[in-house]
Amino acid sequence: MKEKYVIARFEAKGHRFEILVDPDRALELKSGKSISIDDVLISDTVYKDAKKGLKASPEAMREIFGTDDPRTVALEIIKHGEIQLTAEQRRKLIEEKKAQIINLIAKNVVDPKTKLPIPQKRIELAMEQARVTIDPFKSAEQQFEEIVSQLARIIPIKVAKAYVAIRIPPEYASRGIKTLQSMGTVKKSRWLSDGSLELEIEIPAGLQQELIDKVNALTKGSGDIKILSVG
Repeated sequence: MKEKYVIARFEAKGHRFEILVDPDRALELKSGKSISIDDVLISDTVYKDAKKGLKASPEAMREIFGTDDPRTVALEIIKHGEIQLTAEQRRKLIEEKKAQIINLIAKNVVDPKTKLPIPQKRIELAMEQARVTIDPFKSAEQQFEEIVSQLARIIPIKVAKAYVAIRIPPEYASRGIKTLQSMGTVKKSRWLSDGSLELEIEIPAGLQQELIDKVNALTKGSGDIKILSVG
């Protein structure tokens, strides 16, 4: 059964401000969706302790927010404060963030012994073994380094780049350069006399197979690709 409301809270300079909000709509507003504050609020009262029914003073609101307008204050509380998540919301957010983190790690790391990408399932199992804690409100990028350092205690893992040489036949060359630029950084490029394109591109090491598959699909198997280095 869905909870009718939760508390959103913001604290600053010894003051605490709380409002009652619809849990799903508040989370959508906090994530950047265009939603009216009136559709989020259960009431337009700003509390200093919602459970006790103690209201925040207009003076405190003006000191912290520069206004005592409850809707303006409520919007700031939602955007910059904490929202009490329902159990289902927290579970869903953490699962979504976990998938993003695993995907990000898989793209950017290799096994330092084999220089090969690490399968996502192996990363997931290592995260479970390391008892990794996922913050549902931080981006995958913000949590990347810390989680990789935790995984390093469980499995051989290294953040790395792959340097790759590619040759694309003339009939696919103009389309190919745009596709490959989206995967990494082109370090060198050279058009050959027959219209073929030679590239050297740096990519996240975990994207090696994806790059090989893209080149093969793009050129119908007629392109050449060589991994020059991984490290």
